[in-house]
Amino acid sequence: MSALTIDKVSMRFDLPNGGHVQALKDVSLELQSGELMSVLGPSGCGKTTLLNIVAGFLAPTDGQIVLNGHQVTGPDAERGMVFQQGALFEWMSVRDNVSFGPRMKGQKRAEYEGNVNHLLDVVGLKDFKEKAVYELSGGMQQRVALARCLANDPDVILMDEPLGALDALTREKMQGLVLKLWKETGKTIILITHSVEEALLLGERLLVMAPRPGRIHKEYRLPFADEGVGKDLREVKKNPEFGERREEILSMIWDMEEEIMGRTEEADA
Repeated sequence: MSALTIDKVSMRFDLPNGGHVQALKDVSLELQSGELMSVLGPSGCGKTTLLNIVAGFLAPTDGQIVLNGHQVTGPDAERGMVFQQGALFEWMSVRDNVSFGPRMKGQKRAEYEGNVNHLLDVVGLKDFKEKAVYELSGGMQQRVALARCLANDPDVILMDEPLGALDALTREKMQGLVLKLWKETGKTIILITHSVEEALLLGERLLVMAPRPGRIHKEYRLPFADEGVGKDLREVKKNPEFGERREEILSMIWDMEEEIMGRTEEADA
């Protein structure tokens, strides 16, 4: 049985003027436990809407999400979210942020402290655990967000543009960390991104979504995530297949954007 099933999910947003926006239409896929999937597409294709439905933040208009044999009806600790901005408690220390989930579950310090210290070590923040979050750089804050998510031991990690606000060098380092954590923890991960290169690097499965209404346009199964674990990601990008896939997907998304612009011009005419 698959760990996560997205079954004919549609999402329609009704507008005050009586109209509506069909954000998603009949999206279906199955994700096995431990798979890493990146989701890519032009603006307005429903990527974040789909992620919010899987998270339980939104209820779909039609269809359902099934995780580990039961239907998702709202947020739950079995699904962890990492946002583009870490959504951290900036006045708290790094350690208190990471241990927040276990403490809210009523765990005693002796029960969670070892795991929290281990996670801080894994993400390279062992020497910063007493620092307040506001004292950290953006990249370090995203490391805290990753560790905090893992401290709750979710079955599925949902990542919404988690590296989008970082500079190029920090982003590459964080991409390597995501791959490391994926392999070490065996977690199922769904990652939303606008970067074609990032989607190729971090997705053993890659979905390209098409807009209006949002739907799966094409799926790829790729070797680059496995190749990149513990390696220099710049070397992975030198693979000829990587370059071919990048150009293919860029052209695909560019054609979608051109189609969207054409529709907009027709509507304005």
